[in-house]
Formats: sequence, C-alpha cells, structure tokens
Amino acid sequence: MTGARRSSAANALLVGAGVLLSRLAGFVRERIFAHYLGNSDAADAFKAALKIPNALQNLFGEGALSASFIPVYSRLLAEGREEEAKRTARAVGTLLTILVTILVSFGVLATPLLIGLIAPGFSGEKQAATILLVRVLFPGIGLLVLSAWCLGILNSHRRFFLPYAAPVLWNGAMIAALVLAGAKAAPYAIAEWTAWGAVAGSLLQLAVQLPQVWRLAGPLGPVFDVRSPHVKTVVSNFLPSVGSRGVTQVSSYVDQVIASFLPSGAVAALAYAQTIYLLPVSLFGMSVSSAELPELSSGIGADVLRERLDVALRRVAFLVIPSAVAFAFLGDRIVALVFQTGAFRADDVTHVWVVLAGSSIGLLAMTLGRLYASAFWALHDTRTPLGFAAVRVALGASLGALFAFEGPRLLGLPPRYGLAGLTLGAGLAGWVEMLLLRRALNLRVGKTGLPVSFSLRVWGAALGAAAAGFGVKLAAGALGPVLLGALVCGTFAAAYGALSLLFRVPEASALAGRSGAASALR
Repeated sequence: MTGARRSSAANALLVGAGVLLSRLAGFVRERIFAHYLGNSDAADAFKAALKIPNALQNLFGEGALSASFIPVYSRLLAEGREEEAKRTARAVGTLLTILVTILVSFGVLATPLLIGLIAPGFSGEKQAATILLVRVLFPGIGLLVLSAWCLGILNSHRRFFLPYAAPVLWNGAMIAALVLAGAKAAPYAIAEWTAWGAVAGSLLQLAVQLPQVWRLAGPLGPVFDVRSPHVKTVVSNFLPSVGSRGVTQVSSYVDQVIASFLPSGAVAALAYAQTIYLLPVSLFGMSVSSAELPELSSGIGADVLRERLDVALRRVAFLVIPSAVAFAFLGDRIVALVFQTGAFRADDVTHVWVVLAGSSIGLLAMTLGRLYASAFWALHDTRTPLGFAAVRVALGASLGALFAFEGPRLLGLPPRYGLAGLTLGAGLAGWVEMLLLRRALNLRVGKTGLPVSFSLRVWGAALGAAAAGFGVKLAAGALGPVLLGALVCGTFAAAYGALSLLFRVPEASALAGRSGAASALR
C-alpha cells in the first residue's frame, strides 16, 4: 500500500505541475487583459461571451467524461483487455465529435437568444459586441471538449502532465492576440482579437495531445459502435454526469444574470476573482482527484477506497485551508500582485478582493466535494452527486440573490459590493453539498473525513501565517503592488510551513522530508 500511495502522490504532483504551468500562463493572460481592458464594458462583454460557450465545455468536457469514461476505460486496461479499451475509446470519441458538431452549430446560430438568457442586463453596443464574441468563440470551445476526451485517455494510461499543461498553448495564443491588438486597437476590437486567439489556442491544445493519444488508443478513425456494453455504460453514466454539470451551469448562469444587473464591471470583477479562486481548486483539488480517479476505478475494495480517500482529503486540506485564509485576510495584496496595472486601478483591487473573500468561504468544501464526487464516479454512481449538486445550486441561487441585492442595502455599502454576497451564498451552499456527499459515501464504505486534531492544527498554522503576512502588509505598505504582494505572500508561505512543522502536521513533515531528500540527491 505504501508504494501505491507514493505512486498516487507522484501522479498528483505531475497533474499539479501541469495545472500550475497552465494557471501561471492564465495569470499572465489575465494581467495583460486587465492592463488593456480593466473593468470596462468591453471586459464585461468578453467575460460574458466566454461564459456562454464555456458552458458547453463544462457540460460535455472534462467533468462529465471523467465521471463516465475514465472508470470504464481504466477498468478495461486493468483487466488486460486493451483492444476492447481502444475500441471503446474511439467509439466514445466518435459519438462526442458528432454531438459537439451539432451543439456548436446550433450555438453559433442561436447566439442572440443565448445573450438574452445569460446577460439580460446588457444592451446596445455592449450586447452587440457580446453576440459577435460568442460566435467567434463557440468553435474553439468545441475543440476543447475533444481535448477533454484526449485527457481521459491519457489519464487512464497514467500520462498526467501533458493534458494539464496543454492549456498553456491556449493561454499563449490569447496573450499573443492581446499584445498584438492592445497597443493600437479600441477596447471592443481588443476583445475580438482575444476571442480569435482563444480559437487558435483551442486548436493547438487539442493538436499537441493527439500524437500520444494515437500511440495509446490506436488510429483515430471513426468507430460507430453503440451496441458495445462498454459504450452503453459510458453513455448511461455520461447522461447523469452531464446533468450534474448542467446543474452547476445553472448556478453559473444565475451568477451571470445577477452580475449583469449590478453596476458596470461586475461581470469582469467576478471573472477576475474566479481566476485566483480557482487556482487552489485546480492545483490541489483537481490534481489529487484526477490522480486518484483511475486508481479508485481499478476494482479496489471498500476498505482500500476509504483509506485512499482519507489520505487524499488530508493532502488537499493541508494546501487548501491556507489558500482560503490567505484569500480572506491578504486577498487585496494577492489581487494587486496579479492584476494591478494599466486600466486596473486600486479601487478595482478592493472590489475584486471583497468578491474573493466571499468565495473563500466555500473553497475547502469545493475541493473536498470534488474528491467525494470522484469516489462516487469510481463506484459507477453518477446519480448521487447529481442530486446533491441540484441541492447546492438551488440553495446557492437563493442565498446569492438575497445577499447580492439586499446585503449592501442592509449594511450601507455601495451596490457593487453585492457581488461578494453572491459568492458568499455559493460558498455556504457548497458546504451543504460536501456534507451530503460525505454522509452518503460514509453509509456505503464506512467513516471518512478529516480528523479533528488535524483540522485544528492546520487552521491554527494558517491563521498564524495570516497574522504574520498582515503584519508585513501594515509595516511595508508604501511599497509598490508587485513587490509588496510578493513580500506578503512569501511571508505567509514561509510562516505556514514553519508553523505546520511546529504543530506536527504529518503532511508538512512528509513534504519537508521529500524536499530534503531531493536536496541531498542534488
């Protein structure tokens, strides 16, 4: 079991390395975007436009495919049935290509109707620009869905780095478009250039994965086989998975609608905050859950599943808890470090920080919930996560609308800060979903979760590190945003590492041991 754990940790490290590279490229992209467009109407239009076709990617892309395809494909590989696995992969890819082609074509034609649904607060030039941008973006998002199929194959073969690093190319193409257009074009023209860059990047992201997929799954010609029991299993699990992702998209849709009625810049501010907020979700939650899903799907028993899940939960919490604390107490310095340049001013920093602080409430629940959902997927149960996702969305929409529109009035704050109430409501609903998932899984495999003593030590270390970082922020407040942000974040990270070792958090000791071993080898 120790060797398996080491292998799982190594796989999670490869996923994390790929995600880190793509997220760093994303930060560069967002910083350049903020420099040229800030929280302008053009920025609102682009972020809203990107949200619409992204719904298609999220519905039919990585999440749904991971839940339905990887467990079946990994089980076939584990049983040595490689030819059946290859044929199943190609058949699923063929069905997905047909489905995506239909949906992308419909999306391009129906864009004006979609705008009225997802951003009803837009009008005039802003609405017209959003329609144009959506039509440009839709084909690229279709390519990203096929890229997610490649990810499923590569992950099942324990090839983790490439599919998670491939979005670097997507970000790089958008960065190139921004730089080319930013110095000479008007704001809406910059947004259009960026949209075309996204399409080019989508093609690059898919193309870079195809050679490895060809070697692992064989020739990429179409295979139309809906009679295969394996394909039927994937399809039957795929539909509830799409439903689960669809429920999540309803939540995103509600957030978009509410934000479109808030003062100008709200849609862009929400997107900026999500760029930072999603870093630990992707870097820690996704890396561990993605590495564990093929292992959990290989036919292990309930005892081993429970043990592996508990290890993964602790590993994720050790990294996510300090992220949530840093976002809440030091988020202004993080936002300034990433975005404060050009058209993105100091008041924009405060606006995005408040939204980020609201998001931090549900950060731990979001990442732990992803692990619990992966355990259900490994058990070929995609319906239970769907039901609990529906509860989260209904509760989050109700609380978000209440907090967004009534919160500022009751607290005497400007209406723009209602956006923080939106993210706070979603965070509270996320905790309800995670607790429901944990309870349901515990009834099936036995007790899982974070030990109380572990949680107290990690939270204590994180809060102590935040106090150290806050002290540096007060003492060195005259420094520029980049230098001050780097100093505050560096202090926080060093203090958290030291305090978690002092409090004898096992994950900190293990990390320090691996770092020491690596230094000795060098």
